Amino acid sequence: MFVRRLKDLRIDHDLTQQAVADILFCKREVYRRYEKGIRELPLSYAIVLAQYYNVSLDYLVGLTDNPKLR
Repeated sequence: MFVRRLKDLRIDHDLTQQAVADILFCKREVYRRYEKGIRELPLSYAIVLAQYYNVSLDYLVGLTDNPKLR
């Protein structure tokens, strides 16, 4: 579910994997592995993405279906 949410948020914001990789200062292939669930997304990257997408970390990692920040 978590990896699906990464992809859904990226697509909802009309971003490519390369664009998200640029936000995280990593290579596209590394980000692709996070999105596919091959590699675990570091907490520091999860924080950056939650802030970028303006959602809570709980939503980003699938602990809640409510994207709003508390």
